[in-house]
Amino acid sequence: ELAILYNCTRTATVTALTDIKLWAIDRQGFQTIMMRTGLIKHSQYTDFLRSVPSFQALPEDILSKLADVLEETRYSDSDYIIRQGATGDTFFIISEGQVKVSQQNSAGDEPQTVKTLSKGDWFGEQALQGEDVRTASVTAVGDVTCLVIDRESFKQLIGGLEDANNKQYDSDEIKAKLQAEADSFSSVSLSDINIVCTLGMGGFSRVELVQLKNDSSRSFALKVLKKRHILDTSQQGHILSERRIMMEAHSPFLIRLYRTFRDSKYLYMLLEVCLGGELWTLLRDRGSFDDGTTRFYTGCVIEALAFLHSRGIIYRDLKPENIILDHRGYAKLVDFGFAKKVGLGQKTWTFCGTPEYVAPEIILNKGHDCSADCWSLGILVFELLSGSPPFSGSDPMKTYNIILKGIDMIEFPKKITKSTSNLIKRLCRDNPSERLGNQKNGVKDIQKHKWFEGFNWDGLRHGTMDSPFTPAVDGPLDTSNFDFFPEEVDEPPPDEESGWDLEF
Repeated sequence: ELAILYNCTRTATVTALTDIKLWAIDRQGFQTIMMRTGLIKHSQYTDFLRSVPSFQALPEDILSKLADVLEETRYSDSDYIIRQGATGDTFFIISEGQVKVSQQNSAGDEPQTVKTLSKGDWFGEQALQGEDVRTASVTAVGDVTCLVIDRESFKQLIGGLEDANNKQYDSDEIKAKLQAEADSFSSVSLSDINIVCTLGMGGFSRVELVQLKNDSSRSFALKVLKKRHILDTSQQGHILSERRIMMEAHSPFLIRLYRTFRDSKYLYMLLEVCLGGELWTLLRDRGSFDDGTTRFYTGCVIEALAFLHSRGIIYRDLKPENIILDHRGYAKLVDFGFAKKVGLGQKTWTFCGTPEYVAPEIILNKGHDCSADCWSLGILVFELLSGSPPFSGSDPMKTYNIILKGIDMIEFPKKITKSTSNLIKRLCRDNPSERLGNQKNGVKDIQKHKWFEGFNWDGLRHGTMDSPFTPAVDGPLDTSNFDFFPEEVDEPPPDEESGWDLEF
């Protein structure tokens, strides 16, 4: 059954013992149905919420989050939904059926029916503001389904709306500096670039260390992609999206893209180079990190995610291999191949990510948003502290099954302290709307968690804080922190001139 969620090899063979009839569904059909029903239900819930006067002023992304936390509750004929005189903290919207509202004026009197409410009507909104003594009873007439939200969830999401956007990077001087930097690369052409050696190889690309012919004082990374291969694997959309996202990703915790080029065989991305090596290599050599070291690298990642999330971008590929150190030992995110701009309050349905880091809603094809990155952040903290991720099986299927059982089934190693395990478990809640980092203050809630008590966020942002490890980097051509890769000996790929890559 997991093969309809994920493109995987079968882990067993099934043969017929008798003549049999089977019902079958393929992945495309299943995903389309899941996505359509998810979208229809979500937009229906959002419409219900929008019809409540006290919610009309709420921005689209908050309405969308509220729609995610509404829970369906069913009642049978004559069930009490609310009793007069009781205290409550719950708000109801009727999604199917009718209810009767009745009031009892004084003890011993027969309750009088005041009105009947039906689909789309709501009651109990006072309870969202504060403890509410119910002034009437509400009972079901026939079968009734209500959408319910409690005060605690409501406050987590609505709370302080004034904080919705993360403004810290957009000062005019930073913008001007970045613009000047971009302009200085506008005249660079491919012929100005000298390749020094290979820094890394991926499924689609090689990354070369390069210098500009007229400047030996600094170096860059050049990512080279085969156009034919991108076309054969239908990755054009991903590559164009990666370029667009990187062109606007101006944060000290995200790798910079300065310029792109194209010719008949390849696409090229001229990138900032970080010669400190991958965080993964450091973790492999040390086995695991202590609390302070983990906090520093996690802090860098949180700053990177804060920048992306405030622009409606999901990163979707968090793991130690995609975190790279610069010469100071500061960490930056690289590889935006899975990043996607979904817009605030929107969701996406593509299955992607690394099995050990994938959030449950991605596995279950329920649609996901920035909160999937919060889940992966919890996994990262666990892996940096213990040396291996909490969920891992012998194949992706087994890993997914363990993920769906939840973080509470995982035994935490002794060295993970109480406050750290509290942070991890709050980032890895099964329900995305309960995750730390996906509530009213966004990433600030993670930064305020007690595990970060006393952490110097300003020092981190301004680069004045000491990093726990300073890599040995001797000049712009020192590649000693990377594995050795032989020079490319493959045949050059065929030309590809269909023109989908014009914006490069």
